[in-house]
This record gives sequence, C-alpha cells and structure tokens, in this order.
Amino acid sequence: MDFLLKNESIVLEVKKTRPGLGSKEIGDELIVDIARYEGHPRCKTLVCFVYDPDERITNPRGLESDLLRNKGDMSVKVFVVTRG
Repeated sequence: MDFLLKNESIVLEVKKTRPGLGSKEIGDELIVDIARYEGHPRCKTLVCFVYDPDERITNPRGLESDLLRNKGDMSVKVFVVTRG
C-alpha cells in the first residue's frame, strides 16, 4: 500500500515500469494487489497509477479496461500514464 486516505476509504497503489517489468508483470502485480485489498476494511476504492515513461506497456488502455471493476464493496480504477 503506497497511500491510504482513511476518511475517503481510498488506497493508492503506484507502479513504474522498467526493464523486466512490462505489461504482463505489471498486470500480474495489480491482480495480486486487487485481491489483497478486497478484504481491507478501509478500502472502498483502489486507484492504481502506473507510470510508464518508456512506453513498455503496448496497450495501456487495454490494461486499464481489463483491471477496471466494481466488485462487491470495492471499485478499482487503473491509470497508465506515459512521459508525454
């Protein structure tokens, strides 16, 4: 957990791509993070921010939509941002 906004019940998870940490690896890590926070009593919204300055993620909108969900009491939002 990178940041927890207790009053708002928001958890912010931040990732950065690098050699060896591209689309598949980031996706796998976020799937694990989502499962972990589903049971967290203070997490109603999980915001995943992925910084991809070298554009290692070939389909950023696809990754965002694959992980976006409203599941039970928790919603997940994913944002992939490049340097530009």
